[in-house]
Parts: sequence; C-alpha cells; structure tokens
Amino acid sequence: MTITVPTMLTLIRIALVPVLVLFFYLPFEWSNFACTVVFVLAAVTDIADGYVARKTGQISRFGEFLDPVADKIMVATALILLVQRQESYQVIFAMSAAIIVGRELTISALREWMSEIGEQALVKVSGVGKLKTIFQMTAIGFLLYHENMAWIPIALIGELLLYTAAALTLWSMWQYLKSAWPVISDPKFHVHYQHQAEQSEDDAV
Repeated sequence: MTITVPTMLTLIRIALVPVLVLFFYLPFEWSNFACTVVFVLAAVTDIADGYVARKTGQISRFGEFLDPVADKIMVATALILLVQRQESYQVIFAMSAAIIVGRELTISALREWMSEIGEQALVKVSGVGKLKTIFQMTAIGFLLYHENMAWIPIALIGELLLYTAAALTLWSMWQYLKSAWPVISDPKFHVHYQHQAEQSEDDAV
C-alpha cells in the first residue's frame, strides 16, 4: 500500500497525541503553551490533509478511514487531560466532555452502518456539525493554554466555548439521528441483518 501525502499528514496528527500528553504533564511554565502549539499543529494537519487530497486527487480508502479516527483520538485525549485539571464546575465540565466524546462515537457508528446499507448521504456533515467543530476546537485550544492574557480570561472563555460546543453537539446529533431514523426503523433492514446473522451461524457450523 502506497502512503499518500494526505495520509502522512494524518499519521503525523496521530503521532502528536503522545507528544500532547507528554507536554501536558511537564512541570514547566511553558508546557501550556507547548500543548496549545501541538494541538493547533494537529488542527492544521487536519485542514491540510483534506486540502491536499482534494487538490491532488490523492484520495484513498485508508485515508478516508484514518482521518476521522485521528481527529477523534486527538480530541478525546485532550478532553480527558482537561477534565482532570478542571477545578471549577467539574461536573458540568465532565458532562460536556462526555457528551462530545459520546456523540463522536455514536455518529461514527451510525455513519459506518449507513454506509454499509448505501444510505450515507443521510448523515453527511451538516452546518451545525461544522459550527460545533469550530467551537470545540477553539475551546480546547483556549483550555490547553489556560493562562490569562492581560485582562482576557482565557480559561473562562474556553469553558464557555466548550459548553456551547456541547449544546451544539446535542443539536447536531439529534439532526443526524432524525435524518437516519426512517432507515433505522425500516423493518426491511432488520430482516436483512437477521438473515446475515443466520447465514454467519450456518457458515460457522
């Protein structure tokens, strides 16, 4: 298998995850800044790999699979780190992080299933989903930096942005599930999967 440039950028994003964790726990004054730089760099590779793939036509099935996985690993790791550092409104903060991670897992599973049955167009990225991503990524960047800049309360702004992202997350998840529900509730797909399960059992025997 040939590794394309977009896939290399995605792999770099995954490689930055342990770097983020390392910088997060370093007992130095510059560690917060370093974490922010790593996270921003990961976000840049996310934008760059999609741009390069579209412009050069270097689109591969492996890259399409790996790109969203890399995004979710980075976001989930950052949120886990931030939850344990949070000092105020810990319950609300943890619930917001859980909503964001839970939504990513749910929609990923939904998209995979819809793709298997040829209905992936029903769960394509929506405007609310894109807006959620903007708030989410900005919030994480602010929260990783954490330190105030002059009179600007960076951590507080990050918290508010994260809560907003969590609200948009619920909204976008509702939109996706609403769009997919006619297919999910269609009896013919239940019969199809029951037949597949029975066939698998027969093959095993």
